[in-house]
Amino acid sequence: MTNETSTADKAETTDETPGGTKRPGRTARHWRAGLLRGGIELRHLLRNPKEMSGHLSNVVVALLIGAYISDDVPGTHTPMAHLVLAGFAAYLLFQIGLINLPQILVTEREEGALLRLRATPGGIPAYLIAKCLLVVVMATGTLALLLASAALLVDGPLPRGPGDWLTLLWVTTLGLLAVVPLGAAIGAVLPNPREALALIMLPTMALLFTSGAVFPITSLPVPVQQVASVFPLKWMAQGLRSALLPDSARAAEAAGSWELPMVALVLTAWTVLGFLLAVPLLRRAARRESGSRLTARHRRAARSGAMPA
Repeated sequence: MTNETSTADKAETTDETPGGTKRPGRTARHWRAGLLRGGIELRHLLRNPKEMSGHLSNVVVALLIGAYISDDVPGTHTPMAHLVLAGFAAYLLFQIGLINLPQILVTEREEGALLRLRATPGGIPAYLIAKCLLVVVMATGTLALLLASAALLVDGPLPRGPGDWLTLLWVTTLGLLAVVPLGAAIGAVLPNPREALALIMLPTMALLFTSGAVFPITSLPVPVQQVASVFPLKWMAQGLRSALLPDSARAAEAAGSWELPMVALVLTAWTVLGFLLAVPLLRRAARRESGSRLTARHRRAARSGAMPA
């Protein structure tokens, strides 16, 4: 019994060649391939001025809004600009996971990436790891740039001690875990790049204005607050406000407190849901891909003028 258990444990971590030499297990190979692919995609991103300018423009918009607002949060002495900047920081993370990532996935599917993954052992897990790495680096880099430039240029908020820095770290990490797999799942079912932006932009913009990211959530009707509390953006923004704003700003929260345990619970639930959906939906999308389907889509796009004939 002991020998059988030992053999099974080894099989999970290593594969054995016919000659008896051991090589890394499938999970390790997926991670290595995914990280390698993600590193290559990061280098391509950094060398693409057009792509980088899109992320920088979001930071500029947030800084302009922060510089324009001068009032305090009602019932507190916290500048409204600080609340908006904290909420906008959460929205940037949310946007990269639920707008940018699905667009990337749909575009690459149209270019035949999922079709190629069908012929690659472990292609889907490695592909997901690469996209997660790309999105995490994009999001954390954009967040760091926003907070640093806001602190320097418009007296923006920063964590005040080790506890607040720790809260900023875990809320950012858990928030990305909540939206990145969900964005991958959405990207697997969207029809094409031309419709993707229209289908996902309106709901995300609605969440931006109903989740307390740009003004105190207590100023919204109670039913709107209840609907917003189902989605991760409301809790990401609340968690980041707890890390960036003073405790006196809790008066502007619906519960009069930061509710950090609830922040962790809701974001964890969305993380689990996203991972349960992402891999099966991407595998289903890859199975449905074929050369004839890809050629037919290209012909339709050429006839509509969306791509060269």
